[in-house]
Amino acid sequence: MQNAQAQQPTPGQAPAQTTEAPPEKEVWKGPFGGSFTATFAAATDYSYRGISQTQRQVAVQPSFTYETAAVSEKVPLSAYVGAWGSNVYFGNTNPTIAEIDLIAGLRLKALEGKLTGDLGYIRYNYLGAPSDLFYDFNEFGLVLGYDFGVAQIQGAVRYSPNFFGNSGNAWYKWGQVTVPIPYTFNENFAFKLYGAIGNQYVERFTNYGIGNNNYWDWQIGFTATVYGVDLTIAYIDTNLDVPYCGNTMNCDARAVFTISKTF
Repeated sequence: MQNAQAQQPTPGQAPAQTTEAPPEKEVWKGPFGGSFTATFAAATDYSYRGISQTQRQVAVQPSFTYETAAVSEKVPLSAYVGAWGSNVYFGNTNPTIAEIDLIAGLRLKALEGKLTGDLGYIRYNYLGAPSDLFYDFNEFGLVLGYDFGVAQIQGAVRYSPNFFGNSGNAWYKWGQVTVPIPYTFNENFAFKLYGAIGNQYVERFTNYGIGNNNYWDWQIGFTATVYGVDLTIAYIDTNLDVPYCGNTMNCDARAVFTISKTF
């Protein structure tokens, strides 16, 4: 049973106020006025919508994205393409394979970046998996967010016409609140708390390996950004018990630690 990619990263915290403006972050410039971004992450578990994809074992997850420049100051819309990868392990009856997700979409950053939108597409690919297992699938999503200063909120709706394992129509609804924590160090340190909740619906849920046609997942986390390195500890859980999770503990409560760096 797969339960794919982790929730997208929560919004970052702005630097503390100082007597001088902090230096602007260097941009990895790309062609046509665009920019590249690369991230490398290591985690104690790969949790996708609350369910472990690695049998609660370590995951290594690189990603790479190219984003165009905005159309104009009056039209703050850009396009992006990229790839995200992770090791996955679905148990002794399945081969150890790699997940490579190809992404593309449009991003909106309006009202001085406070209002954000992302209309995107993800192609999930499982390299090394037999084709008759139908692991590969497509998903479309819309993410909206707003930064109120004291807190940032995000909400998303994602749809797949034929989800993992030939499990039919699938919908995922998700919401998150992130609260920056004031600090007294300097611009090299930032802290935040976040909480998220989601609901996954799967048409042919037995093909997906769960006992209901929908389930809830949630997480509460704390992130410390230290000299550009993100250190996150999160409590993750679902309302699926062992008999409804393929007779595994992949849906049970657990703490997940992640370290990541974006270039």
